[in-house]
Amino acid sequence: MTTATEKTIGIARLGQIQIPTHDVDRAANFYEQVLGLKLLFKAPPGLAFFDCGGVRLMLDRPEKPEFDHPSSILYFAVPDIQAAHAAMKDKGVKFEDEPHLIARMPDHDLWMTFFRDSEGNLLGLMSEVKR
Repeated sequence: MTTATEKTIGIARLGQIQIPTHDVDRAANFYEQVLGLKLLFKAPPGLAFFDCGGVRLMLDRPEKPEFDHPSSILYFAVPDIQAAHAAMKDKGVKFEDEPHLIARMPDHDLWMTFFRDSEGNLLGLMSEVKR
């Protein structure tokens, strides 16, 4: 519990996620054309920014060797995982697995499937299916 004299940082939400890429144009095409995310803007020297439900995704080439690694797994929420999976497969996306049930919750089932972007980063689709 904080007192009136304590200061809080005030973090309210995640603002931006950086996704490492070796070919920003190729990756930007994937995130815009395959995933359907809105391109916000591009900036030199090879940055691309997308909106993902109010969280900004930044595609960037790694500046140093220690930053040249796959990104954290991002889980994109979709309303219909079967339809999203089929549409992405039609666009040539290679999936690691088929959509599958992860957990039965009190009021919904949690489904997931995993795929790789154009840069080899592992990503996931998730869907909370009401019963």
